[in-house]
Amino acid sequence: MSLKLALEQLSFWPCHHMVEVIEHGERQVPLWNDALAGRPDFGAIYQGYVAAVDWPTAAFWRELAAAFPEAKIILSSRSPESWYGSISETILASVNIPDEAPSHVKAWLQMVRKVLDRSLGPSREKEDVIAAFVAHEAAVKAEIPAERLLVHEAKDGWAPLCEFLGVAVPDTPYPRTNSKEEFFEHLKKADDM
Repeated sequence: MSLKLALEQLSFWPCHHMVEVIEHGERQVPLWNDALAGRPDFGAIYQGYVAAVDWPTAAFWRELAAAFPEAKIILSSRSPESWYGSISETILASVNIPDEAPSHVKAWLQMVRKVLDRSLGPSREKEDVIAAFVAHEAAVKAEIPAERLLVHEAKDGWAPLCEFLGVAVPDTPYPRTNSKEEFFEHLKKADDM
């Protein structure tokens, strides 16, 4: 979410993020299910967006890099342990589908589970999830040409991101967001829709 907000502040907006899938599930979830079934329509998925971050986008990085050969790619990075701590307390903690969930929430959660399987494999054991994270980072670094790739951590702030994108550095602090509480607020909004 920090990168989404940073890109939008740099005029790369709107920026697609899982929040858009939650908020526009009736349109987005079927499109992502088609992509997961091997029939991606990236034009429809990203209609109206100028950038994309987060899952489910990250699960299709190879296909997107090929479909948009001029696009720059930002690999958000952090320590595997820190990332696992975050995902285990948010996404992995929320993918069980409660019987009483509204149908649109169930559909979204089913799609998210497929994205996780595609990205992480079938295991949710800590060592397997961390291994998938490490393998993902290594694959992106190995397959994306250096001139198209920025490996960026939020702590790096604006300078490397702005240099990579060829834009001026803003006078404001780099966004810091995406807490566990914010994640569950987004889910609650989806439940209320």
